[in-house]
Amino acid sequence: MGLRLLRMCRPGPGVWIVASTALIVLVVSLASLYWPPRDASLAPASATDGSHRLLLDAIWMVEASGRLNPPDGDGGKSIGPYQISYAYWQDAVDFDASIGGQYEDCRNKDYAERVVLAYWRRYVPHGPDERRARVHNGGPAGHRKPATERYWQKVQRELARLSQQAAS
Repeated sequence: MGLRLLRMCRPGPGVWIVASTALIVLVVSLASLYWPPRDASLAPASATDGSHRLLLDAIWMVEASGRLNPPDGDGGKSIGPYQISYAYWQDAVDFDASIGGQYEDCRNKDYAERVVLAYWRRYVPHGPDERRARVHNGGPAGHRKPATERYWQKVQRELARLSQQAAS
């Protein structure tokens, strides 16, 4: 009798589907709490779609005076129009493997911009231009370093100049 009652109470396939769906919804909900939504303005294409164009151009002017082939900086430790170090590049590529390439590719402005944007997605997924510029200059905690305040002032001056130039 007990075995027969157990067979009668056994859930059918519909119950398992509902339970599985509920479990998936729970996992996705918990994952969304752990991983914040991606800042769409920092998608890989944003270097060409203009959403960060002004900031990138200002940093380029500060780092390389607008030159496409500037000399290496920091005693040869930083290269290209955005003066990217090997550690910076590695952080960006580890975060977004779709960048591909080699460190030396940072000498190419378009490639270097993809690296900068990936670095920002990793360390500044949300935040103002000041934080992005200071992290670019001082590393993941650069926005907290007093040494990057002067760098931000230079970038601000370039932003103002570029905005004024665009308005004329």
